[in-house]
Amino acid sequence: MRAADEDAFGDFVRARYAGLLRYAYLLSADRGLAEDLVQDALARTYGAWGRVGAPEAYARTTLVRLALRGRRRRWRAETPTDRPPELPAATDDLDLAASVRVALAGLPVEQRAVLVLRYWEDRSEREIAEALDCSPGTVKSRAARGLAALRAAGLLDGVLEGEPHDRGA
Repeated sequence: MRAADEDAFGDFVRARYAGLLRYAYLLSADRGLAEDLVQDALARTYGAWGRVGAPEAYARTTLVRLALRGRRRRWRAETPTDRPPELPAATDDLDLAASVRVALAGLPVEQRAVLVLRYWEDRSEREIAEALDCSPGTVKSRAARGLAALRAAGLLDGVLEGEPHDRGA
């Protein structure tokens, strides 16, 4: 890689690392795993740097794919229980944001990825289907199941009625 490209990549990492880490945390629900995902995504972005026109979009797409791929490898390690996890009650905006993160963490990674892409990234069903390499119908069903789980936890009372959303959650 040329010195100018290395400088540009370094600038990209310094400017976007924190945002990519937040994004990876929303996808993985685990700080350590999020850091690993960002490192892997940045390594892949570095390898493709000269061919990538939009490095942040490339890194975010890579994060989603790595999160999904990692979940497929670890699914046997999960321990099923007869009860869903207890969720904290939201009392103010900060508690609501924390409760939403806890509820997202309890969703399967496929549903979590769809909800993050739809309501955090504001992507269309078609764009999400392309990013996740699935059909738009699969995106719709994963979103519906994920939202139903969040509603059942009482976290969407009066929220997402007409799909306006707040990036703060």
